[in-house]
Amino acid sequence: MPWNRGSHAADGNGAEGPTTPGGSPAAAPGPSGEAGAPSAVAAVPRPAAAAEAPPRETAWRAPDPATRRRVLPDAEAPEETGRTVLVTGASGMLGREVALGLIRGGHRVTAFQRSDAKALKASLGERGRERLHQHRGTLTDPDAVERALDGADAVIHLAAKVSVSGPWEEYEEANVRGTRVLLQLARWAGVRDVVYVSSPSVSHAGSSFMGQANEPADPCAARGNYARSKAYGERLALEADGEDLRVGVVRPHLVWGPGDTQLVERILERASRGGLPLLDQGAALIDSTYVTNAADAIVRCLERIDAAHGRPLVVTNGEPRTVGELLTGMCRAAGVPEPVRRIPSPLARLAGRVIEKVWERRPGEDEPPMTEFLAEQLSTAHWFDQRETREVLDWMPAVSIDAGMERLREYYRG
Repeated sequence: MPWNRGSHAADGNGAEGPTTPGGSPAAAPGPSGEAGAPSAVAAVPRPAAAAEAPPRETAWRAPDPATRRRVLPDAEAPEETGRTVLVTGASGMLGREVALGLIRGGHRVTAFQRSDAKALKASLGERGRERLHQHRGTLTDPDAVERALDGADAVIHLAAKVSVSGPWEEYEEANVRGTRVLLQLARWAGVRDVVYVSSPSVSHAGSSFMGQANEPADPCAARGNYARSKAYGERLALEADGEDLRVGVVRPHLVWGPGDTQLVERILERASRGGLPLLDQGAALIDSTYVTNAADAIVRCLERIDAAHGRPLVVTNGEPRTVGELLTGMCRAAGVPEPVRRIPSPLARLAGRVIEKVWERRPGEDEPPMTEFLAEQLSTAHWFDQRETREVLDWMPAVSIDAGMERLREYYRG
């Protein structure tokens, strides 16, 4: 389900294969969604039939991240292991935490994205900064990718186009073609291990996820351009897996944490203006993942690549909560009004279809306030069996949902 924000749009992923003949999918898109994915909770409808809460004079404002930033002390950056890991999309919240985890584990990191990962650099002490190198470019530029891969022993690929709207060609360019380029050049550069960060949405065909584990990606059934393009990218990644290049796939679900501009802060801003309703009373039961847990699992996949390669692994906290509980918890943590409006999901889906048509002709500056796909995600259960993931990775989430909410409170109200 695409609610995360972990990856940043316009960087890409790759290896040649039969997945998308001629570079384009054969099947027409259906309406599915997730890690590193567009924010579904934050985009909400405003149908005329629903009672509007009175607008507030001043909307909530996020604190300056520079005043909340924790710097990784040199004492937490042990002796180097000698390994260099290329991280794509390190400017995003999840990519930054992955890079910090690698440096904390003694690895050198090469960060690759369109612009410098300034927040990542600012989060490092002197020793950590010595282990960080940055390359700017896009994953569809083979020369830029080749330069970034120079000296790398492994790759963690998070970068993606993440949105709930936009033409298929943009998703295909970043999430399919970019993946193909990266995987192919990584193999030629002698890289041994790759972790591809995917999304549970790649196997979502519209019905609820209730205890499923790691279903195969299905681009023909995936609902929405983001999910469909990530499904093609995941297929390319798994097709590239072999003796010379071991590829693991991690699917974090609904990643959130302090300073999250893709999900948490959109929710808080809209809630502060009374513009955050619940669909069907907010009763859909969903899994989510605190950001450092997601990052730890991704790094763990690289460390356990012998056991983890060649299969997809969904990652969550394993603590399903209702949509209403999650939204209320985030609002309480930041001290903004909790959502009180209620909208039936059929009405939201209808509004989403209408808004999509309007957005195609007259797109706004931000994401559309609702799409049919987002309404589906907000009113559909998504929770997963974590037993295989935890056994393969030998991993458990360190931060509970409640502890994560307390960290939100400390960040936004401290």
